[in-house]
Amino acid sequence: MPGTGLWRTKSVEQSIRDTDEPTTKLRRNLSTADLIVFGVAVVIGAGIFTLTARTAGDFTGPSVSVAFVLAAVACGLAALCYAEFASTVPVAGSAYTYSYATFGEFLAWIVGWDLVLEFAVAAAAVSKGWSLYLQDSLAAILGDGVSTTVQLGGLTADWGALLLVAVLVVLLTLGTKLSSRVSLVITAIKVAVILFIVVLGINYISADNYSPFVPPAEGASEGGGAALEQSLFSLLVGGESSTFGWFGLLAGASLVFFAFIGFDIIATTAEETKNPQRSVPRGILGTLAIVTVLYVAVSVVVTGMVNYSDLSTGDDGEHKTLATAFALHNVDWAANIISIGALAGLTTVVMVLLLGLVRVLYAMSRDGLLPTRLAKTNKLGTPWRINMVIGAMIAFAATFFPADRLEEMVNIGTLFAFALVAAGVMLLRKRRPDLPRTFRVPMMPLIPILAIIACVWLMLNLTALTWVRFLGWMALGVIIYFAYSRRHSLLGKRQAAEQAESSGADKSS
Repeated sequence: MPGTGLWRTKSVEQSIRDTDEPTTKLRRNLSTADLIVFGVAVVIGAGIFTLTARTAGDFTGPSVSVAFVLAAVACGLAALCYAEFASTVPVAGSAYTYSYATFGEFLAWIVGWDLVLEFAVAAAAVSKGWSLYLQDSLAAILGDGVSTTVQLGGLTADWGALLLVAVLVVLLTLGTKLSSRVSLVITAIKVAVILFIVVLGINYISADNYSPFVPPAEGASEGGGAALEQSLFSLLVGGESSTFGWFGLLAGASLVFFAFIGFDIIATTAEETKNPQRSVPRGILGTLAIVTVLYVAVSVVVTGMVNYSDLSTGDDGEHKTLATAFALHNVDWAANIISIGALAGLTTVVMVLLLGLVRVLYAMSRDGLLPTRLAKTNKLGTPWRINMVIGAMIAFAATFFPADRLEEMVNIGTLFAFALVAAGVMLLRKRRPDLPRTFRVPMMPLIPILAIIACVWLMLNLTALTWVRFLGWMALGVIIYFAYSRRHSLLGKRQAAEQAESSGADKSS
């Protein structure tokens, strides 16, 4: 039964019918190859160029490669669940749409609000990183003194991040297929740079750098906020800190999870795919397989090139990158190539994050949980109004706000969504066994249960402060739902009209 109130569900059939609404119809022109390009484009970015070195230096040491494997396992389990949902409900919105069909409207809103956190914060943070690489590239060409920031009164404005977001919003408004073609070219460049890192870096590997593989744990730092800065799991079981040791390895796995974020964006494009039942599962699983191999290869090479202590964050707060390992071997020309590759890589990351964010908000607007006029599409089949609104908001955040310590906020939101998708697959199998499923999760219900356990486990290994911020964001979402979304829900209005019609029929009889 569809349910009422907070738990009213939107049927899969209704979700599919809504995709044919002329004023909000998206254009189906994406193939399996396009989806893999989008997936690799967004997943290979900040994680591999910056997070690998920093996690090794600050949390895991050489065992960062194991951290990547642990994160990949959790993602793989969740990816199987996403693949089944995408083959069953080929509609924009990803986890939001899936939750609407299983858990009901309230939890669907919470998941959608959660995805907004994931994509928006990630897009703003990566835009800031892109601007830093642009500054380095311009300095290499024009000389020192070049800056991508300017002072406007008491504010520091990042014109590099503003430029990137503005260009990408225009590109996305011109069409998803065009965006895919641009992504293909840029993604090819950054994959070539990554292969270059692996091949060249092998020549500088020293086996001594892999010992100790899991460095001994360090004691907790002094200060009143030290407890909130360690992982929640470490805090609950009485660990002193999550810096190195086994707690550090687990915390590192939760942190490098950020490097895998984005494969779920493929599911948000299901409504624009020619054959979503076949292409979306292939795109999701193909992306995850490619990036896992590249991540593990890079982490093994980089931690073998230099001692992990050389990759730790400096006293001035400066983070180390892959380029650092080559610079320490005086291979500066290679470091410059890596910087250019990172610049190209982060471009596609921001573009696909914006694409995913817009598609989630588009689905929520089409359902009336946000203003429905935002879901209107143009002649090119893109929701241009949401593109403009989101572009302005992300551009403002990336221009004027610092991006420090945002990765964990993105991680906890994504893990929460992954866990609900895994639970939703089991629930929909039980409630609607009649639905056609071109892809089915193997070993049901073992795989979804393991996915939930893995996601919750990684969430527990994020810092307690991250949990506080996450709960605050969720509380804001609950307020918005009861203040606006519940009253404007099209599903709610449809149910009310049906009840009124039924009541009128009963009275007349």
